[in-house]
Amino acid sequence: MTRPTLTQATGPAHTRILGIGGVRGENLVTNDDIAGPIDSSDEWIRQRTGIVTRARAGEGTDVLDLAEGAARKALEHAGLTGADIDAVILSTVTYFHQTPAGAAIIADRIGATPAAAFDISAACAGYCYGIGQADALVRAGTARHVLVIGAEKMSDFIDPTDRSISFLLGDGAGAVVIGPSDTPGIGPTVWGSDGGQAQAIRQTHSWKETQTGAGWPTLRQEGQSVFKWAVWQMAPVAQKALDAAGITADQVEAFIPHQANMRIVDQMIKQLKLPESVVVARDIVDTGNTSAASIPLATERLLREGEVSSGALALQIGFGAGLVYAAQVVVLP
Repeated sequence: MTRPTLTQATGPAHTRILGIGGVRGENLVTNDDIAGPIDSSDEWIRQRTGIVTRARAGEGTDVLDLAEGAARKALEHAGLTGADIDAVILSTVTYFHQTPAGAAIIADRIGATPAAAFDISAACAGYCYGIGQADALVRAGTARHVLVIGAEKMSDFIDPTDRSISFLLGDGAGAVVIGPSDTPGIGPTVWGSDGGQAQAIRQTHSWKETQTGAGWPTLRQEGQSVFKWAVWQMAPVAQKALDAAGITADQVEAFIPHQANMRIVDQMIKQLKLPESVVVARDIVDTGNTSAASIPLATERLLREGEVSSGALALQIGFGAGLVYAAQVVVLP
């Protein structure tokens, strides 16, 4: 018997980011507001993290509200509507439902039904993971326009007395639309994981354990281990992304790392030997660490405030719980 040959989907050779949008928590929480329970001070927090305020959402706002707001702004910036979207990818670790996926609900809210929709859990690397997947979907011909959202309401997982991570965290969402391009707009994704270090950043216990009186789970990290890993192992990943894109450090116009800690960002700049001409995203100062939302929020801010312009080459890298990481060079919308 002669079996028929399958027809494969084919798509455009290149993709790029067509539009971007961001939403931050409406409340700015100062260092003085949170210093008491962790026996700290404004000076200590600034020196250790670079954070002055962190944006946090009110009780009436959930992570999907933040995601929807960012998605609508990204669509508007791209000149598209929900009906133009073929797939929605939501990266979050703070959506409380295992199923259905939050992405499906967002797709419905913005009028993207029947777009494919799914969530990914890659913490602070989740946005870059989503960019890698969206780029592949469009180039494969599986989708023409993909909405990628990084959204977190980290304040739902905060222990106010925790000195390891909780005082870093903020709330927000950033979104982009990925679509076809006549020229390359997204470089190869360099990504990976190290599950052997899963305890370095973690949820204190599972949801199941709350049934036995364990209480509400919150986040913890091993600060020094994470710092060393981020500084010494993530800079080489960022360099691999530059090499894969055929770009050198002096050709990059912006460096947009995950907004984890300003000291980590500064050390990565030194490791990469980035020239002073490169604009460095420092959204963490006012917004805090928003996990999967941090890179798109930082990007949106650079563009909105005129620090960089449309068409600029940017190196972005996300890294966090897992431990997971991902990096790309992209052309800004």
